[in-house]
Amino acid sequence: MIAVGALGAPVLAGEKEDLDALRTRLERLRAGVAQTEGTQAEARDQLRGSERAISEANRKLRALAANRAAAQKESAALVRQNLALQADIAARQENLGRLLTQRYVNGEQNYVKLLFSGEDPGRVARELYYSSYISRAQAEFIRGLRASLARQRDLEIHVREKTVELAAIELDLRRERGGLLAQKNERRKVLARVSEQLREQRREVKHLEHDESRLSRLVEELAKLIAASPLLRNDKVPERDGRERVLAGLKGSLRLPIKGVVANRFGAQRSNGGPAWKGLFIRSPSGQEVRAVAFGRVVFSDWLRGFGNLLIIDHGQDYLTIYGNNESVLKQVGDIVHTGDTVATVGSSGGNPESGLYFEIRHKGKAFDPLRWVSLK
Repeated sequence: MIAVGALGAPVLAGEKEDLDALRTRLERLRAGVAQTEGTQAEARDQLRGSERAISEANRKLRALAANRAAAQKESAALVRQNLALQADIAARQENLGRLLTQRYVNGEQNYVKLLFSGEDPGRVARELYYSSYISRAQAEFIRGLRASLARQRDLEIHVREKTVELAAIELDLRRERGGLLAQKNERRKVLARVSEQLREQRREVKHLEHDESRLSRLVEELAKLIAASPLLRNDKVPERDGRERVLAGLKGSLRLPIKGVVANRFGAQRSNGGPAWKGLFIRSPSGQEVRAVAFGRVVFSDWLRGFGNLLIIDHGQDYLTIYGNNESVLKQVGDIVHTGDTVATVGSSGGNPESGLYFEIRHKGKAFDPLRWVSLK
């Protein structure tokens, strides 16, 4: 990952340590929020290890796939350059052959012999000039041919290096896929073991209240951290290509992060009498890409009880978007995201019985109805 500093700007060498320290503080913050309720374990906590590992494996797989695509593109470009160079070498060799044939047919001209031949001085001068021209052209053809051959050798070396690089990437991809399958199998085993406990806990209002309280505390602490950190403070959010607007200016034109069925709406009462919904739950098949709704910076990317693999993006001006229950989060703390960037994949992490995305928008810590900002066009 390329580290970044203020929104849109690359991190300088001295700032990478600050970013690493920031991530450490955020991890402590996540752990601290979980500990404020006490140490009583829940059934869904048993999913944490495998779900975090699934998220990390998917993130690595996407990064490897991107690297493979880039390497394949570069390799193809090298092959095209090599073919063009081979055609150039063949043309140079053909021209040189014609030049040598012409010199052979015309015969080698001896400079001293021409000077003392007694022939017309004008003709002698022309012959000498022509002979000199042919010699220079021959030397130039030979130099160009040597340079082309050297370039061809370099290209062949680069092609071999890219082939080795691609083979290494493919090996890493197979290894990561194997690890991902193992983690998914582990999660299925855990789910089978604790499924009854999960159903019981989902029916208990206190667990839902604790989930909501936990997320609110996390958002509150994040706001303090954002305000205190130069790396996260978004006083001025730059636009990309003069077209990308900040979240604060998207009311009425917002696009939801995924396509799906809005199963639970903001403010709706839960069937079991728990707290009203503070966001949307959008049913969607597992693995669908979740996209950032606006330009911003990732300020949280981890597993949280009640929300599984959770991603939070700061959009400046005290606006946050929250994406929960993901199978995988594909961005890390400090990453810049643009409108429409893929930031996660849909799942049912955190003990959720359905595949889908939990989505919130908050301003100054307070959740509001995202659908009031959505364009229906």
